[in-house]
Amino acid sequence: MIVRFGYVAMSVLVNNASPSKTMTMASFNKIGDREAAIRKLERIAAENLHNTLRLLRHNLAHQIWVYRFSSKLIPLATHADLQDWNPFEALTPSFREVGDFVKKNKMRVSFHPDHFTVLSTPREDVLASSIRDLQHHNSMLGAMGLNATAKNNIHIGGAYGNKQHSAERFIENFSTLTSDIKERMTLENDDKTFNAVETLEVCKKIGLPMVLDIHHQWVNNDGEKPWELWSEIQATWRTPFAQADALPEAPLAPKVHVSSPKSEKDVRSHADGVELEPLLTFLREIAKDTPFLDVMIEAKRKDEALFGLMDAFKTLTGEGIEILDGATIRVTP
Repeated sequence: MIVRFGYVAMSVLVNNASPSKTMTMASFNKIGDREAAIRKLERIAAENLHNTLRLLRHNLAHQIWVYRFSSKLIPLATHADLQDWNPFEALTPSFREVGDFVKKNKMRVSFHPDHFTVLSTPREDVLASSIRDLQHHNSMLGAMGLNATAKNNIHIGGAYGNKQHSAERFIENFSTLTSDIKERMTLENDDKTFNAVETLEVCKKIGLPMVLDIHHQWVNNDGEKPWELWSEIQATWRTPFAQADALPEAPLAPKVHVSSPKSEKDVRSHADGVELEPLLTFLREIAKDTPFLDVMIEAKRKDEALFGLMDAFKTLTGEGIEILDGATIRVTP
């Protein structure tokens, strides 16, 4: 099994390269001149995109092929008071430069819209803002020129007093989405409400690929081991929504998220790095029936945690682990 590792949005090793610089609505309004304020937003966004390109170059130098973009590339992009603003008029060349780099170097990229993006909500206003946020993420990926193998990953959302009804509401609301939103979506289990079994059931009903978060599954489960669900989860990556625009000879690999508990008292928060043993056990359990796997590291120390994990794998050379490049290993069952 070939396993590639990636990290989320920020680097702790590249100086002054935040892709998430922002501006509050209060600061926007203080400027007084609306057009001048919008131009400032566009300058901040252009800097975020420039820093994203710097991070992608950093990734290429270290052979990191999997990366999650910051969702905050364009400050205030979905704010209700700025719906008449089209940021892509000014920013499309910068987005295209990022997308061209991704395509040239065959990187796998994604977004993870925040926890306010929920399709299980019973509130029409929250649903409308969630759909608007998903469309915004689609627009960013479209501006990059990336096809639907670049995904937006979300959770089912809250239970709102009745988990079954919330899951049914998610399915109903999903059915109303446009095809371009549907084909870019993946669904992930969470650490408090919808566990892996429940998330998998929804994915199977609507044809979405499932991202298994191993940490979430450890703290929110029905007693099952994560690898006991793997064959069904892997099958969701062979559905039409999973493979939209993917070449038949190069299907999109399943993706999992990994992180470690911050402490025994705070098991849900993420630690600075990733503990090797639980991840290694999972990888060895699924290696026999999984040709390719992409792993998103959600540790606090970002790319530093990735390099630390790779160093740990290097100590296992000859024990079923082979280092293929800076962020890729082969796991032999």
